[in-house]
Amino acid sequence: MSLHEVRLQGWPENVRVFYTTRDAGHSQAPYDGFNLGLHVGDDAESVLQNRTELQAQLPLGTRIAWLDQVHGTHTVAARDSLNEAVTADASWTADAGIACAVMVADCLPVLLSARSGEVVAAVHAGWRGLADGVLESAVSALGVAPREVCAWLGPVIGRDAFEVGPEVRWAFLQWLNTADCDACFRASGDRPGHYLADLNALARLRLGAIGLREVQSLNACTVSDPSRFFSYRRDGTTGRMACLILRDSPKTSS
Repeated sequence: MSLHEVRLQGWPENVRVFYTTRDAGHSQAPYDGFNLGLHVGDDAESVLQNRTELQAQLPLGTRIAWLDQVHGTHTVAARDSLNEAVTADASWTADAGIACAVMVADCLPVLLSARSGEVVAAVHAGWRGLADGVLESAVSALGVAPREVCAWLGPVIGRDAFEVGPEVRWAFLQWLNTADCDACFRASGDRPGHYLADLNALARLRLGAIGLREVQSLNACTVSDPSRFFSYRRDGTTGRMACLILRDSPKTSS
């Protein structure tokens, strides 16, 4: 099955978290098989079939709010993106039955929920978004104190695979102290002046800086697991997975 539900300890019972893998699906190589991205060059009909199957695997009546992601910091109400994708990198909702969704193939998906279960959000966080404040934007949109928010970090390019140039480290040095920056950026053994970056650790620091302490992670590297995950860094031309979060409707809530 391409859709996997994550049961998170301590999270609200009415909030459900999902991620997809590349298993099964209708897309052909190099997008094989459960590609959900319409913007990557895949056959549109195959992608729409995959999206239809995804919706059928979600709780009955769920509507998916897709985004046109641009590595920015803009956060929108998910309902505004139900009929046509809105340009943004995060969405939030207090409505039951609407799934906030982000697509990834190395960038970090971050799913957020108020501890009360009353509002949720999904965030697409590549290094640019993390450095520019996309997580802060999304947490602010929830309208809840950060200490009352919990976060889940999905499949992402791992710290041993994400080589970056000095400009990326410099972008984070604008708000990180040197010790934390050194912990998140290890010198690359392959290219002088380059670093191996840890997006999971950077996200935890960014969230912690605004007072959000409850962070759980899938701890799965997209690059090192080609049978399950798409990876842009590994393959170049490839598909996209999705991470989704939704609030159960009252009739299906536990």
